[in-house]
Amino acid sequence: MPASQPARRALGSGRDTFRSTVLNIGEVLQELSPDFPGISASKIRFLEEKGLISPQRTPAGYRKYSAQDVERLRFVLALQRDQYLPLKVIKDYVDAIDRGERPDALPGGMSLAPRIVSDGLAQELAGRARSFTLEQLGEAAGVSEELIQELLSFGLIQDHGACYDEHALKVVKACAQLGAHGIEPRHLRPFRSAADREMGLVERVVAPLSSRKDVASKARAAEAAKEISDLCLNLHSALVHGHIARMDR
Repeated sequence: MPASQPARRALGSGRDTFRSTVLNIGEVLQELSPDFPGISASKIRFLEEKGLISPQRTPAGYRKYSAQDVERLRFVLALQRDQYLPLKVIKDYVDAIDRGERPDALPGGMSLAPRIVSDGLAQELAGRARSFTLEQLGEAAGVSEELIQELLSFGLIQDHGACYDEHALKVVKACAQLGAHGIEPRHLRPFRSAADREMGLVERVVAPLSSRKDVASKARAAEAAKEISDLCLNLHSALVHGHIARMDR
């Protein structure tokens, strides 16, 4: 069977059992997890950010996935897992199919035959974030260890067993840029307090879902938490920008 045939089938109308149904992200995880045990809500959102899927949105902003979206996800994840293909190559391939083209084979003439997943790819599919040591964090952010220690002392970043995640890197970079304006770490403690209060609000709202044991409920809780936190950030930005606009009057 030509390699292009599985690709076209995977991007088709999906399984009959949910052909006319739209799914939330928790239900999508239930559909995909038997074949891709490491799949997570953050992984699906990442693929959306890269333009590989475009789910519909409800008026409230929640994502709804069609059968075509789910089968497209299944196809993309299979190519990542079995062929080690980068997302850009996969996107070019599925975009060609969307344009009505029919590539004879995958890039490089690869087939869709599965092969052993590397440790690195398995880690990516599990959605595990990159971690840094203190020294690596300083190098990645271009700052001194002294600044990182200051940020730790004021609670702006946290030490998780001598490891730091991508969020810590973003915080360090932002604090370094603020430092160029004369704003020191000690001035930024209110941001930590405000973030903790906002997260307390988010956690209370999603508690009925996050307290459940099933994967779908936890996925819906994570999705709702992300949506609410984004709205909180939008509100904060609007309030600050409103004050700045009034300064110009």
